[in-house]
Amino acid sequence: MRNTAVIKKEGMDCLVKTLGVLETEVFISSLIRESFDYTEWQKEYFSNQTLDDFLDKAQDYDKKTPFRQRTN
Repeated sequence: MRNTAVIKKEGMDCLVKTLGVLETEVFISSLIRESFDYTEWQKEYFSNQTLDDFLDKAQDYDKKTPFRQRTN
């Protein structure tokens, strides 16, 4: 298992790659300002999706970003 520092770095790298530096800062700032409950957010985010919708999105994502085994 990777340690917390490695996970944080990879998470930041992913955010910066996807959002860019400025929007990553906005995202992190918004989490810090709010009392953010990830579990509740997930419930709300996924509550409007059917299982079939979720599976379709997961399959589309898998096709676009195939699994690559880490070498760490």
